[in-house]
Amino acid sequence: MAVPCQAGVSPESFAPGMLSYLDCQAQMLGASGYQALAASGSPAAALLTGMVTLLIALIGYRMLLGNTPGVHEGVLTFVKIGLVLVLATSWPAYQTVIYDLILRAPAELMASIGSASGLPGASGGLPARLDAVDQALKALAIEGVGAPPMGPEGMPQMPSVAPPPFLGFDAFALGISRVVFLVGAIASFASVRIIAGLLLALGPLFAVFLLFDGTRGLFEGWAKALIGAALAALATSVVLGVELAFIEPWLATLLARRASGLDIIGVPGQLLAASIIFAIALVAVTLTIARVAFSLRIPAWRTHGLSQQPSTNVGAGGTVWTSPAAAIPLESRSRAAAVADAVAITQRREELAAQAGMTMTGGATRVAPMGSGMRDEGRGVMPMSVGPAARRRTRHRVSARAAARDHRA
Repeated sequence: MAVPCQAGVSPESFAPGMLSYLDCQAQMLGASGYQALAASGSPAAALLTGMVTLLIALIGYRMLLGNTPGVHEGVLTFVKIGLVLVLATSWPAYQTVIYDLILRAPAELMASIGSASGLPGASGGLPARLDAVDQALKALAIEGVGAPPMGPEGMPQMPSVAPPPFLGFDAFALGISRVVFLVGAIASFASVRIIAGLLLALGPLFAVFLLFDGTRGLFEGWAKALIGAALAALATSVVLGVELAFIEPWLATLLARRASGLDIIGVPGQLLAASIIFAIALVAVTLTIARVAFSLRIPAWRTHGLSQQPSTNVGAGGTVWTSPAAAIPLESRSRAAAVADAVAITQRREELAAQAGMTMTGGATRVAPMGSGMRDEGRGVMPMSVGPAARRRTRHRVSARAAARDHRA
C-alpha cells in the first residue's frame, strides 16, 4: 500500500508545503490509480477483455462473409491490439512512455528554457522563491506604507500620488496583493498537476477506446488533455519565473525603504495591479496552451493497402462510376483538397460537354471517350446526358390550364 502524502503546511512556509503536497498527490494519484485499473478484475480490465473479444469476433464474421482482411489491414489491427494491451496492462512501459513524459518533462524543459533566459527558479527551488515573495509581502503588510515626511513648516508633505479610493485602501491592497499572488501561483500549478494525475490514472480505461474508430475520439481527447496539462505546467513555470524576476527586486527595494523610515505611499495599489496582471497572464497562457494541445489530430488507421486503386464500374453509355467503398475516406482529406477536387470535376464536366457538342453529327449525339487525364483519381465522374434529348424544350409547350381554356372556347 502506498504511503499517503503528508500536508506539511505551516504559517511560515505555506507555499512550499502546499506545492509539495499537490505534487506528491498528483504523482500518487497517477501511479496508484493506473495500477488499480490495470489489475485483473477491475472495470477497465473487463472492458478491455470485452472490446478485444468483440474486435476479433467482427474480424471473424467478415472472413465468414468472404471479406478477408488484407495483409496491410491485418498487420495494423494486430499492432493496434498490441499497443492497447501495452498501454492498458504494462505499468513499466506506461511509466516510461507516458507517466514520466507528462509529470517530469515540463521541469526539464523549464530548466533548459529558463536557465538560458535567466528566469528565477528555472534550475529548481521555485517553491522556495515563491515563499520568499510571500514572506516579503507579509512583512510589507506589517510595516505598512509609513507616514509622509514632514515639511519645513512642520506640516506633512503629501506625495504626488492619487488619493486612495477609500480610507484604509493601502492596508487592504497589501493584503489582497498577497492573496492574489498566492492564489494565482498555487491554483495554476494545482490545476495542471491534478488534471494530469487524474488523466494518467484513467489511462487503462481510455487506451481501450483506441480499438474502434467509433470510440477513437475518446482516446484522442484523452491524449490531447494530457499533452495540454504537460504544456500548461511548463507555461505556468515560465510565467511564475517572469513574475518572480519582476517582483523580487521590487519588494527588496520597498522593504529597504521601509527599513530606512521612508514611506511607500501609492505602492500598494501598484502591487495589487501587478498581482492581478500576472494572475490573468497565467490564465491566458494556460488557455492558449490548451488551444494548441487540442489542435492535435490523430490520423485514422488506413485499413486499405497503400497501393490499392479504387475499383470502377462501367455503366450504360460508357459512364465510369467509382465504387463508394473504395473512395478516399473523408477523414483523411482536408477542406482545401475537397474544394480543389470539386473545382477540377466542374472543369472536366464543362470540357466533356464542349467535346460532346462538337461531336454531334446528323442529329445523333456521340460522346468522345475520356482519356486517362479526364477522370479524377479516387473519384468518379458523374454521368451526363448531352445532346438534343437533354436540352430543355421551350417551344410548343402548353400548360394544362391553357389547354382547358382553349377546349371551353
